[in-house]
Amino acid sequence: MSSRHWFAAVVTLFAAASATAQTVVLTASAWTPPLTTMAYTQTKWCEAVAAATGNRVRCNVLPKAVAAPPATFDAVRDGLADLSYSAHGYTPGRFVLTTIAELPFAGDSPVATAVAYQRIFERYLAKFDEHRGLKVITVFTHGPGNLLNIRRPVASLADLQGLKFRVGGGMVNEIAKSLGMNATVKPATESYELLSSGVMDGVLFPSESVESFKLEKLIKHRTTFPGGLYNTSFALVMNEKTWNRIGKADQAAIEKLSGEHAARLFGRSWEEADRRGVAFMQANGIVTTKADRQLIDEVKARTSHLERKWIADAKAKGLTNAEEVLRAFKAEVARLQ
Repeated sequence: MSSRHWFAAVVTLFAAASATAQTVVLTASAWTPPLTTMAYTQTKWCEAVAAATGNRVRCNVLPKAVAAPPATFDAVRDGLADLSYSAHGYTPGRFVLTTIAELPFAGDSPVATAVAYQRIFERYLAKFDEHRGLKVITVFTHGPGNLLNIRRPVASLADLQGLKFRVGGGMVNEIAKSLGMNATVKPATESYELLSSGVMDGVLFPSESVESFKLEKLIKHRTTFPGGLYNTSFALVMNEKTWNRIGKADQAAIEKLSGEHAARLFGRSWEEADRRGVAFMQANGIVTTKADRQLIDEVKARTSHLERKWIADAKAKGLTNAEEVLRAFKAEVARLQ
């Protein structure tokens, strides 16, 4: 090899090594307080990424969110932040396939529902690119959704009359309408103000949220359903251009921490937070009513059309085997619980 060719080869190898070792600092945005489940788990994921990449890829968590929850996906896509999470239901009509994870009675374990959802997403749904412009790190769910209110026990659908509820949008809004509830779509972060001002009488939330959003002085009653009255679909996403700046070796390391691994991480965090949340509600005198068979059957009858609607909407998006996919999701949850 001539000296000129040798020098060119060395330069090429040096450039490749430099690209692989390039440091990328991810600007991470969180719209829930730092110790709430999603913000905390995003930080834990960032710490794992830093460790796996020799600190070449690490996060700078901003002290304040770059956008309101409904605008978060667009904020990441447009480069206002490199990394964040949000609920698909906060932008109605934009995400269709993701509502598979939000149907009533999905599952009692957030680990099971999150991991099952990620598997189904990866196998069947990701190719439809509903997250266009974003690198999806993982999709996940929270724990089973409860009905919480400040007025009275809810043991029947008749008890809902005259009460106003905050809901998060997406499938939970459709469930509320199907049950005849007076529901308004608002982000979770507005719950305290809505309840304390009397604008709303209740919220639909998983068990951890009373403590997370400091609602213990307001909420008096909780109604639970086996598998949850609803669930919520979330995604942790990264800006695509930022992802492409990360070296191939570090991308490979991050991929190992993404997908099912990250879904399980979020699921475990929700499970632990829900366990603490139940104890917290008990300690604060919040009375729990377990839905009886009559109420469960009535809810199922009122909401059974929502599965058919998801199947029809999914087929309209091009998912021709939507019934099979829904059965596969339920089977995955059952296997994992």
